Amino acid sequence: MSERSHGLQAWVQRLNEAELPALAIVVSDLHRLTQEADASVRQLADVLLRDAALTSKVLRVANSSYYNPSQENIKTISRAIVLIGFDSVRLIGLSVSLIDQLLARASREQLQELLARSFHAAVQARNIAGYVLVRDQEEVFIAALLHDLGELAIWGCGGEQADELVVELARPGSEREATAQRVLGTSFRQLTQGLIRSWNLGDLASLAAASPGSKDPGVRAVSLGARISQAALGGWDCPAMEALVRETAAFTGVSEEDALQQILASADEAIDVARTFGAGRLCDLIPHTDLVQIRVQQEQRKARLLQPDPALTQRALQDLGMMASGGAGLEPVLDSVLDGLHRGVGLERVMLAVLAEGQTSFRVRRAVGEGTQGWMEGFRLPVEGARPADIFSYVLRQRQAIWMGVPASYSLDDLVTDGMRQVLGRGMFFVAPVMAGSRPIGVLYADSRCSGRALKHEQFVAFQRFTQLTGRCLEALGKPR
Repeated sequence: MSERSHGLQAWVQRLNEAELPALAIVVSDLHRLTQEADASVRQLADVLLRDAALTSKVLRVANSSYYNPSQENIKTISRAIVLIGFDSVRLIGLSVSLIDQLLARASREQLQELLARSFHAAVQARNIAGYVLVRDQEEVFIAALLHDLGELAIWGCGGEQADELVVELARPGSEREATAQRVLGTSFRQLTQGLIRSWNLGDLASLAAASPGSKDPGVRAVSLGARISQAALGGWDCPAMEALVRETAAFTGVSEEDALQQILASADEAIDVARTFGAGRLCDLIPHTDLVQIRVQQEQRKARLLQPDPALTQRALQDLGMMASGGAGLEPVLDSVLDGLHRGVGLERVMLAVLAEGQTSFRVRRAVGEGTQGWMEGFRLPVEGARPADIFSYVLRQRQAIWMGVPASYSLDDLVTDGMRQVLGRGMFFVAPVMAGSRPIGVLYADSRCSGRALKHEQFVAFQRFTQLTGRCLEALGKPR
């Protein structure tokens, strides 16, 4: 089991010393340069040149059409500072560091969605600030980018406690900050403030963590950017967005129509910024303004929020019960199992992996759900011997269904191999043995990683029932007629 932390100071210490020390140093050093009136090109270059990979990425971004439309070849950090500006290079360095440190640690859906929202908020805030501030627009960008730093750090580095948080937040009526306080011993907002203070970001703290009701124009721009990025997930025509358009218009002194056009243009720009900074995987998580793309995103969001259908579940179980009496072929059985678990029980990805090659490996026989198309060809897991070294072999030997990702199964985490994580990702899942009588057939696997939602007890109960009926149907198929 991984290290557990509780309380603000414990988390700040853990994140600074064990999880994100390199990011803390880079962010602190880059911000310190803004406090020094005589900060030089050489000092900024020295901070970035300490990390060859960071230098390379900063130069790649600096050479992009977004920052360098003239396409003049930039080969050194010093030249980048001269051509695109001290503040722009500093912003690029900080943003690239944040992406690399967090996305390299976890593929968790919550992390990617929040990081996409943070980039969207940053662009919205900077562009709004352009109407009311003569300078410091880059500071507003960085403050909005770090507005949810505490929550980003938890989804990226929180380990098992982040898994617990997913479960608790999925409970009806749960409140985010209060739930985080209970599981972590500190709220997301407190953790953001604690990290910003520990990184010596002074004035950024007042921008990123101040009350939304502040009269400071920079704080208001950051708050508007954060709220716009959140409301956009509900659609550009939702009531929350309409209210924010009115607030933005009043704040910037433009018409509501112009304010909306600015907000939509900023959303498109945010997609370009994320792609430019090497975070292309975040682009589809930032709401598009093109009507076709909006429809595509709505469908994707709908898929991620697949809801259980009790009536369909009941029909599938009844069909399998009848098939267990004999007379049905294999494909109808598999159709009922996978459709019942996917559309009925509401499990977003479902897979049947069967023993193959003389029972020396598991191969995918059927799979359903977003992103499972390549599993048929790309998934192969060798069967281990007397001491199972993977979770599929373990459940087949133990002949019991297991809910991975809850405290009762933490001791089995080492049985989820790196190869499995590469194909299936990280997070909760159900796995159960499929037996035709006493003969091992394979395993059923299911998760809800498309949306990152926690699995539920009633889903596990249904999953076990489907597994049992699958075995009875397969046993009936094997009997002579």
